[in-house]
Amino acid sequence: MLLIIEMRIFGFIILVICWALLGLERATSHADQPISRIAIEMVVVALEDSAYVKASPSVLGLNGETTEWVTLEYSFPNPSTDDWIGVFSPANFSASTCLPENPIVAPPLLCTAPIKYQYANYTNPTYKDNGKGLLKLQVINQRSDFSFALFSGGLSNPKLVAISSTIAFANPNAPVYPRLAQGKMWNEMTVTWTSGYGINEAEPFVEWGPQGGEQKRSPAGTLTFDRNSMCGAPARTVGWRDPGFVHTSFLTELWPNSIYTYKLWHRLFNGTYIWSQAYQFRASPYPGQNSIQRVAIFGDLGKDEADGSNEYRNFQRGSLNTTKQLIKDLKNIDIVFHIGDICYAMGYLSQWDQFTAQIEPIASTVPYMIASGNHERDWPGTGSFYGNTDSGGECGVLAETMFYVPAENRAKFWYSTDYGMFRFCIADTEHDWREGTEQYNFIEHCLASTDRKTQPWLIFLAHRVLGYSSASWYAEQGSFAEPMGRESLQKLWQKYKVDIAIYGHVHNYERTCPIYENTCTNKEKHNYKGTLNGTIHIVAGGGGASLAEFTPLQTSWSIVKDYDYGFVKLTAFDHSNLLFQYKKSRDGKVYDSFRISRDYRDILACTVDSCPSMTMAS
Repeated sequence: MLLIIEMRIFGFIILVICWALLGLERATSHADQPISRIAIEMVVVALEDSAYVKASPSVLGLNGETTEWVTLEYSFPNPSTDDWIGVFSPANFSASTCLPENPIVAPPLLCTAPIKYQYANYTNPTYKDNGKGLLKLQVINQRSDFSFALFSGGLSNPKLVAISSTIAFANPNAPVYPRLAQGKMWNEMTVTWTSGYGINEAEPFVEWGPQGGEQKRSPAGTLTFDRNSMCGAPARTVGWRDPGFVHTSFLTELWPNSIYTYKLWHRLFNGTYIWSQAYQFRASPYPGQNSIQRVAIFGDLGKDEADGSNEYRNFQRGSLNTTKQLIKDLKNIDIVFHIGDICYAMGYLSQWDQFTAQIEPIASTVPYMIASGNHERDWPGTGSFYGNTDSGGECGVLAETMFYVPAENRAKFWYSTDYGMFRFCIADTEHDWREGTEQYNFIEHCLASTDRKTQPWLIFLAHRVLGYSSASWYAEQGSFAEPMGRESLQKLWQKYKVDIAIYGHVHNYERTCPIYENTCTNKEKHNYKGTLNGTIHIVAGGGGASLAEFTPLQTSWSIVKDYDYGFVKLTAFDHSNLLFQYKKSRDGKVYDSFRISRDYRDILACTVDSCPSMTMAS
């Protein structure tokens, strides 16, 4: 027992040291890590016999819950306002299990980074006087146990004074956090979820069928990855956490617009069954179907903590509001597009589980389609178009595994998908999109193959701004967009008459006029009738991450700017009428909107650089 305690203490010492060294790196254009002020030369172990941390309940999820609140009771005889509680999972941080790779810290080594922390006086104003506190923290089922540690001395002079006993969910391996996505066929829905059951322990499947009708079973494939799949630190070192197993099942031959119910199942090889709660979804409409179709789009959502605790890359404070507004309006949303910068895990793998838990009410009910962003993919020497370290060593593996997209190759994260009267062409800005590349050819094929008679609403989606943005750093570059972006693609948008292009990456909201080659092609601002003559470009990167400043320079093409969190919504009423809305996350109210009203002949009409060849012969 003494050896175990000493090992755990040693693991915590290493943990704090690595926190500090990792905190020396700054996240560009984001807030600093909240642990960056830790002074490693001051770290000491100072276990107090009279200090304690008690966590309850000891067993979570007895009724199948996947998210629970834990009550912490703690006491320390020499309290201060800088004391804090750290949350650790797995609970055992023994240094003896560390692998011999850590270019950031060597020696000593660290096995797993912490999940989050909170100050001891957060909800206890009298803590400084009596040293006693009560704190509620939220934890999710993510395949391991938890422990909680009390530190004194603040972040600049941390002293480990007490450690709690471990707590765990009743079944930490249970199937959790289903994510729906459209398949490669219009009448196919995929269900992806996470569990602790590998293929040598259980057979995963989905039980599903029409609401109130006969249920059937569809098998699921299983994926996982190990530390060697990561491209660098921290994902390969201190941020590594066992991802469990990711399962995907394909539900086929769906009837358009019909309601289906489903459950996640695992048949263990000992003959027992494990299953989830029941969920439901509405099947997608037939391509071109004339019915009301509603789409929510945003980028850069990230995740946040409902308990107010601090976490790595603590700059996504709009995330919960956006999530809550989407859940509140879910009956009026048919499909969601999250266009890059998904959860900002940046190499701390535990954050992906927490993100999928946050969006579960949405993703389990409507298709949740994602695009790849710099914080999912970019890593030097791995084929990403940008050679930075924004992914924290994940190099796309987490996004490509945790979510399904109907791409031919998920390592090349571009794809198209149809939803009724909409055609969506989703680009991957972390791979080369310029003329002559494989992706450029895909984009042109996606746009050119759209039957505008049945699918009049042609939407281009991407993470980085390939069109127009008044972000301060784009203005400083003089490009007002990603360099080489519209130079390569604007002739395609114009030729194939893309209605709207929507981007993330820049954490604010902006709308342009219909535009081509830096020139507004339509003077209207809210009620567009007939031919647009250009493409309307939207920045919708205010999903949740820290807001981005606009340049003070005024441009002729920028109609609306908003320095706030929000998302956009498209509503197609029929083949001739589309409503665009920008809603703020704080209250869900509409702060910008426009309508497009036109007939098929308006789409066919000639505009600059979009006229087909003609002959004078009769």
